Amino acid sequence: MKMTADLFEKIINTSQDCVFWKDKDRRFVGVNQAFLDYYGFESQDVLIGKTDEDMEWHSDPEPFKQDEIRVLSGHSTYKVQGKCIIRGEERDIIASKRPLYSGDEIVGLVGSFVDITDVIRRKHKTDGSQVLYSIGDLRKFTYFDKIIDDISLEEILDPLTGAISRAYCIKFIHALVSEKTPFTFAIIDLDNFKYINDNFGHIAGDKVLTTVAKGIADFLGENGLVGRFGGDELLIVDLKHLETEEKTDFFEKLYGDSDALRIKVSFDNGAAYITGTAGCASFPADEDDFSSLFALTDKMLYIGKNKGRNCYTVYEEEKHKDIEIRKIAGNGIFTNMHKIRIDIENEKGFENKLLKAMSHITEVFQITDLYYVKDDGRMRAVLNKDFNEDASDIGNIMEDDLFSESTLDRVKKSSPKFYDTLTRNDFETILATRIRKNDKVYGYIVCAVHRSLRIWQENECAILYYLAELLADEF
Repeated sequence: MKMTADLFEKIINTSQDCVFWKDKDRRFVGVNQAFLDYYGFESQDVLIGKTDEDMEWHSDPEPFKQDEIRVLSGHSTYKVQGKCIIRGEERDIIASKRPLYSGDEIVGLVGSFVDITDVIRRKHKTDGSQVLYSIGDLRKFTYFDKIIDDISLEEILDPLTGAISRAYCIKFIHALVSEKTPFTFAIIDLDNFKYINDNFGHIAGDKVLTTVAKGIADFLGENGLVGRFGGDELLIVDLKHLETEEKTDFFEKLYGDSDALRIKVSFDNGAAYITGTAGCASFPADEDDFSSLFALTDKMLYIGKNKGRNCYTVYEEEKHKDIEIRKIAGNGIFTNMHKIRIDIENEKGFENKLLKAMSHITEVFQITDLYYVKDDGRMRAVLNKDFNEDASDIGNIMEDDLFSESTLDRVKKSSPKFYDTLTRNDFETILATRIRKNDKVYGYIVCAVHRSLRIWQENECAILYYLAELLADEF
């Protein structure tokens, strides 16, 4: 049998190991499907021509770099243990690499690796671990019924959360696609999880993960399975809720009536209010292959993060088919600041400058209007000229130049007039900044939204604060 390029591709893509090959400058030339699935990439285009350092996969890239330089000098390595960062989580891997020759000349290297994180964690299992699914639970699903007698339950489950492990969740999804079984796929990313780890410790972070995973599994019941993709990301494979209305109803109840999200979790050293951002799409209604479905779901997750997190986005073709993530993401915080400054610098007058800035503000903040308060204590809207309400005590909440809160609790306690205005107009979350020059406060800019518990992002806070600084020159 002659080895053709097509045959080689078919062979390499049957491997469950992650395989890659690079040129002599350590830049990626190609990878197999297992590699793409592991990192969650839709195609290899995102990494071709880049090095590991460009991809920022290692907290300490130097050992990997020296390892590959050694291989390119003619040596081979076998099962070298190391760590890589996958979607925010540091994972343990073992990798093997060999030089690639063209005649007598080394033209690159080929390597493979496998993830051994779960194996290591099982050896050092913590008291906080749990089991969400029994063998009987898994037998209800054709894929697991076929393999459960040959593979231990311990290998299938994530050692901490007890949900389905990353590897077997992806295999389960591939099996559903192969069987043409309709399902809804969702990714849930816990909000501000790094803050919990940094401020309360990793034991607290583990408790959050186990609590949320169990809550989602209990809520989903026998309609599907919950998996852990890595770090603070959980997966839902739902075989019941397939129509848009059904999915929306599922997430409305998950966010409002479950023990999984928007809950308080207590630790020995404190407590945290836990929220998450979710994106979902369905097979085969929205996409008919795994890679495209994953990419679409990930896009819905990104939209939710851009809206301020603590929300879900269900894919709807008419609403989302033309959305480009690049457009949503914009060109970065400093580019947005620059655009705002250029737009308003030739305008005269406070209100005119605000009006000119609105095209960028509404796009970045995903809002329909912006509000301001001047020295008369009245809260006015930039676009809706009929909006004129009492906010004369807004200064009571402004202990600093910026007020960022996901609820109105502090507003209610300190600024009752402003609180009445907000609640009367159905606002549930605000971001506010002072318009200050030297030591004198001339007013405030207020971003108010109707959705509860919006978590304001750092770039949003920075942009609103920057706008206030630019407007202060009008006084």
